[in-house]
Amino acid sequence: MCHLEPTKRIFVVCLGISIMVCSLIYLSVDVPTEPKSREECRPFAPQCKPFLVGYNSGLRWRRQNCQVEHYITNNSLDCSKLIMGFNFITAPLSKEEKDYPLAFILTIHKELEVFIRLLRAIYMPQNVYCIHVDAKAPLEYKVSVQKLASCFDNVFVAGRSETVTYAGYSRLQADLNCMGELVQSKIRWRKVLNLCGQDFPIMSNLELVRYMQSEEWKDKNMTPGVKQPPKFSSRTRMQHIEMVDNSVRRSGRTKDPPPRRMQVYFGTAYYALTREFVKFVLTSQVAQELLMWSRDTYSPDEHFWVTLNHIKEAPGSYLTGGWGGSIRAIKWSDQEGTSHDGCKGRYVRDICVYGTDDLPWILKSAAMFANKFESGTHPEALDCLEQWHRIKVLKQATVPIDPTWLLAIPYSNSTDMQNY
Repeated sequence: MCHLEPTKRIFVVCLGISIMVCSLIYLSVDVPTEPKSREECRPFAPQCKPFLVGYNSGLRWRRQNCQVEHYITNNSLDCSKLIMGFNFITAPLSKEEKDYPLAFILTIHKELEVFIRLLRAIYMPQNVYCIHVDAKAPLEYKVSVQKLASCFDNVFVAGRSETVTYAGYSRLQADLNCMGELVQSKIRWRKVLNLCGQDFPIMSNLELVRYMQSEEWKDKNMTPGVKQPPKFSSRTRMQHIEMVDNSVRRSGRTKDPPPRRMQVYFGTAYYALTREFVKFVLTSQVAQELLMWSRDTYSPDEHFWVTLNHIKEAPGSYLTGGWGGSIRAIKWSDQEGTSHDGCKGRYVRDICVYGTDDLPWILKSAAMFANKFESGTHPEALDCLEQWHRIKVLKQATVPIDPTWLLAIPYSNSTDMQNY
């Protein structure tokens, strides 16, 4: 048995050397960590042609780096590759924008791909972004959002997460959670806008900045709404309770009148608010009284902001604002035939999930954002709007364009790549 020992030793040495060589070969291989190649991307739909620069004159656009959700959820994170590979803009595009930073609140719970593309579209390094992730969102979703946020100094996930119920107080509280952290930000943002994860911008960041500083809205809060119509009075007159099944139900009890005999207004849940108004919301006695009274109302975010904005002592209040303010381009089902010609995608909760044939209507809108989009139904609509928006953003820039900011590569019919 002793005469086999040298053979064993040689075998062990050879095995060890083989393992080391294989390890070195593995470590030296450039394991792919970037999104799938652009050849695997979905081509632009024919309906996109009128909105893509130069298409009818022979120029084509080839999408690149479109597998955003796959990359975030299935690969180890490399922030430098993510920022470059996902075409995030990494420098202010004008002095005008740099001097007027904005804050954004994004409340999300699903549609990870749409959210990432939304963030990419509105992202500018001079702005600041608070992301509220619904507490009931899947763990993998939360981890993915946190990974993405960790790559940026000016993007963060709200420290306190609500289990958001449609039309419940929790939706209002989610925004307040973000506001509490945004006022502590080192970025001295001028106004804050709130979004949901299925919105997408129509205006560029430069256009938003100019709109916020326009004669009508400079130093004013944008909270479209009017005195509460009688048909909506039960929302605040009757007590409503958020249930464990994520619904809101009327209890049958009548509420006390609003504090200080306030006139209740009814409007949109979306806004553009001054920094001073946000501080007023968080610290003033009158705002806290209205907030407490609103806890058991129906969809309090549709009356809270607009009601406070009609109080004289509120900074930036706009007592005669009415429905002014181009906040959202939305196709409501009950407005078909009056404000729009119908949904070319499909209705969900009476709101159109856009298809490609809705694009002409969207792009004619004067609104800041359009709602809403889904990745699973009619994804080509978002493909087109996203590319149209990025082309506009880069054309308005007053700084040199980094090639990594392009979402699609232009090329001619002969497949020769063109300069942007």
